[in-house]
Amino acid sequence: MRKLLILTHHRLQLWIAPPWFSERLRREFPDIEVAQLNSYENVEQNIVDVEIMFGISLRPEQFLAANKLRWIHSQAAAVHQLMFPELVTSDVIVTNARDVHGPVVAEQVMAMIFALAKQIPAAVRFQHRHVWGQEAISCATRPREIAGATLGLIGLGSIGRNVAKHASALGMRVIAVREHPEKGKPQNVEEVLPSSKLLDLLAQSDYVVLSTPVTAETTGMIGRPQLAAMKANACLINVGRGPLIDESALIEALREDKISGAALDVFNQEPLPEDSSLWDLENLLIMPHTAGISEKMWERHYALFSENLKRYVSGQPLLGLVDKQKGY
Repeated sequence: MRKLLILTHHRLQLWIAPPWFSERLRREFPDIEVAQLNSYENVEQNIVDVEIMFGISLRPEQFLAANKLRWIHSQAAAVHQLMFPELVTSDVIVTNARDVHGPVVAEQVMAMIFALAKQIPAAVRFQHRHVWGQEAISCATRPREIAGATLGLIGLGSIGRNVAKHASALGMRVIAVREHPEKGKPQNVEEVLPSSKLLDLLAQSDYVVLSTPVTAETTGMIGRPQLAAMKANACLINVGRGPLIDESALIEALREDKISGAALDVFNQEPLPEDSSLWDLENLLIMPHTAGISEKMWERHYALFSENLKRYVSGQPLLGLVDKQKGY
């Protein structure tokens, strides 16, 4: 009998699989033994005979104890926390939840673009002070129109493709960079440049969206030279991972108005420390890593994972397959 372990320990209750998740799996897959742990205590003992794992992360010593493990499904889109050598060089399959989170994160990206373009954070600050800020908003960094603006995508996965769909429908010109431009242009993307042309994309874009995975190549990919290449009235949005950006360089660029603004959902350190200089930047919109959260999140997880479980049992290709050598 195959054994499935749901291992969803997290400081946020929302990221722990609700009881109905494992109960529904037991009903739908009676030939699979389903166990659930909400902490990493005694994982080594419980994972010895597990064939399938659903969870966020696993330490190397825990992985080495899993003698029968054949498939790990990450409930997150990012899998860098699983890319340790023992797992990468093994024959264990890894899939992720990019198609669960991608469409929802894309909605957040569009909300951030609207917030920056229409000066919504400034209006909220005036509201808290009981100030009618019409003159200040209209005379300083004026509200901008979305239609006709150029959106530069760094990352053409599930998030990027969904952002392109929404942005194109609003009349934005969408361009992107990707490692292999020969793969062609996704729908709603006007031009795809090679990664070597990143500075060209930055120079053209009114809004730059980061949604690429964290790898050795992408860590710190937005630093002083890249921020200097952006338009003075451009905005940077990061929904990928914090290490993609050199935060000190971004703080400098925002303080000195080298770019118009930024919106971040992810940071190098989370929760963001109270003494971080990022808090006090009025041209920065901070979201507490909530872009992938929705009221339907666990229903979406179940739909993807149960479909993949059917495929696994019947020997069909799995959805959301991760290339372990590339790390995404």
